[in-house]
Amino acid sequence: MRISRDRNLAWWRRILPVMASHRVTFLLAIGMSFLSLIFQTLVPNMLNGAINHALVHRSSALHTDVIQILVVGVLAGVTGLVSRQFLFRTAYNVEADLRSLIYEHLTWLSFSFYDRVQSGQLISRANSDIRSVQMYSTFAPLILVQCCIGILAFGFMVRINPLLAVIAMTVMPILYFVGIRMRRVMFPISWITQARLADVATIVDENVNGVRVVKSFAQEEAEVNRLADAAERVAWAYIKDAQIRGQWSPWVQNLPQLGLALVLFFGGWMVIDGHLGIGAILAFNAYLLMLQAPFMMLGQLVMMGQRAKASAERIFEILDENPDIVDRPGAFDLEVVRGAIDFDHVRFSYNASAEILHDFDAHIAPGESIAIVGRTGSGKSTVARLVTRFYDIDGGTLSIDGHDVRDVTLTSLRESVGVVLDEPFLFSVSIRDNIAYGRPDATAYDVEAAARAANAHEFIEELPNGYETVVGERGYTLSGGQRQRIAIARTLLVNPPILILDDATSSIDVHVEAGIHEALGRLLQRRTTIVIAHRISTIALASRVLLLDEGRVVASGTHEELLATTPLYAQVLAQSATGEA
Repeated sequence: MRISRDRNLAWWRRILPVMASHRVTFLLAIGMSFLSLIFQTLVPNMLNGAINHALVHRSSALHTDVIQILVVGVLAGVTGLVSRQFLFRTAYNVEADLRSLIYEHLTWLSFSFYDRVQSGQLISRANSDIRSVQMYSTFAPLILVQCCIGILAFGFMVRINPLLAVIAMTVMPILYFVGIRMRRVMFPISWITQARLADVATIVDENVNGVRVVKSFAQEEAEVNRLADAAERVAWAYIKDAQIRGQWSPWVQNLPQLGLALVLFFGGWMVIDGHLGIGAILAFNAYLLMLQAPFMMLGQLVMMGQRAKASAERIFEILDENPDIVDRPGAFDLEVVRGAIDFDHVRFSYNASAEILHDFDAHIAPGESIAIVGRTGSGKSTVARLVTRFYDIDGGTLSIDGHDVRDVTLTSLRESVGVVLDEPFLFSVSIRDNIAYGRPDATAYDVEAAARAANAHEFIEELPNGYETVVGERGYTLSGGQRQRIAIARTLLVNPPILILDDATSSIDVHVEAGIHEALGRLLQRRTTIVIAHRISTIALASRVLLLDEGRVVASGTHEELLATTPLYAQVLAQSATGEA
């Protein structure tokens, strides 16, 4: 099940594959609705016959006609109920599928996409925009079914009196042109409304996730005013939408009333003149009321359609986005990884801006531990992002065990390279599930062993529920050092042959860090490790240090050698120590 990638198709045709995956329940809903409306169209004709039997022919079969009308009415009600059940089931399944497709696509996109798109925009498109598309996709066909029943009702009207049927339909061409005009004016405001709702979602998301920053700078009032301004812009869009509805909806709803007035005028004259029976005029009016329902829904259908179109195009903006980082044709899996990493004259920049890495050249032997040191902005963290291929290099070659990282599959590459970032992220689940995130089938013994290796076991045991303790959003119920130790344990449990510690012990107390380093010192002997750090204690984990400046390696050697021969190295360590203090 996929949304069509053909951008030349109308938006509703691109959604069709999702609808088709639920065609059984959807067709049952439409079929039952059609059957219910057919039963409803039979009632006025049966009423006409009953009145003729009772008043004209003085027949005693009136009770039979009443029973028949009751039976048909019950059948109409039952089929209508079944139709609604299947319709709502289809609607909610379609909504769930669309949301799953968007989430699946978001996980497929590259980091460069998230660098430029706000998370609030994504949340809005995965909620309110999907709801608009779902409502139109499921209810519009139902309204069209009612329009088809209107044609059947018109057929009965022609059968009763062709001239009166033509008189009743004189207002319909006007309704058509009103609907066309209404559709044109509704689309722009529908787009603006959805976009401004997304702005509100963005502000709310930023304030929830950045609540500590907001409170730290006492900016609560400013953020409330910012949200109020965004809410006022949404209110303006809704008011404008209501004004357009108020301007055009009366035409759609009241023009059919003019047709009813014409029918009563000319039909009444025909009854008085003896050209039409009382039962016929009553049946005719009932059919005319049936015709009004679809036309009264026409305005709602137009509004829903324009809002759904605007929402669908906003959704397609995401689904039509292609990831920058994908497997090349013929990409193969990294199987037995020794851990040799080679940077050969690598160049890299974010979004075609100034180069972060320039002629970066480094060669790391299998099992070697390397510390990367440099000033802020020298490109240390960028190195970690390139090894895992979060971004692709602009020039040069980056290879693992002699294989260009662009020639191997992303899955096997990232399974082979474990990264502990400087800003650890924890999910709102138990600590055990957070540690076992990369290996869901890990045993309790394995999880505890990884926690012990990261020096996290003791504080976990002191928590109310131990390893079953559920952490708050992003893990903020724990201290920064505790979050980092759990993140380290999560990576160690996967046991990757290549490990990258991106300033992973920066938020950990010096005494705790010593315990972690003791455990890491044993583990790092069996894997290639890149340590991005500024603390001398962390640098001591590595057998060799690379000094970066302006995106390139300017010195390489042991900590002692660089202190003795490279003044810049001592300056960087002094600046780091001052900043930490």
